[in-house]
Amino acid sequence: MGSSRKPLEKRIAERMARKKTNVFLRRDFTDLGGYDQVGRGLRSLAAKGRLVRIGYGVYARAVLSPVSGKTIPSKPLPALAAETLKRLDVEIAPSSFAQAYNDGATTQVPTGRVIAVKGRFSRKIGYDGRYAVFERASR
Repeated sequence: MGSSRKPLEKRIAERMARKKTNVFLRRDFTDLGGYDQVGRGLRSLAAKGRLVRIGYGVYARAVLSPVSGKTIPSKPLPALAAETLKRLDVEIAPSSFAQAYNDGATTQVPTGRVIAVKGRFSRKIGYDGRYAVFERASR
């Protein structure tokens, strides 16, 4: 039983190495095995520090932080959240904070952690207690 999981984990890692994207969905690997089996492989890679889980069925490439020594995502959270939304076919728009800054109404630079989505979106995207905040797009 243990030997059947190892090749799947290796195949998932090889496919990740070939892809340019930083965000991986569980459904990217469904052709390699069953739902639970792929989930175990992804969890195993996350435990080894190759991936970070940033949402339900959503994983990001990981690197070792030179400051804390912890495993962190390879890209900042706003970039990962935007890439995840694109992969999930959710349309995004500038947030109200970004819009106010772009219109010259404020000089405060937006952090990018607030993302406006067109339509409904109820997932959490983040890691280590830090999450992207989603607001409904005004248009």
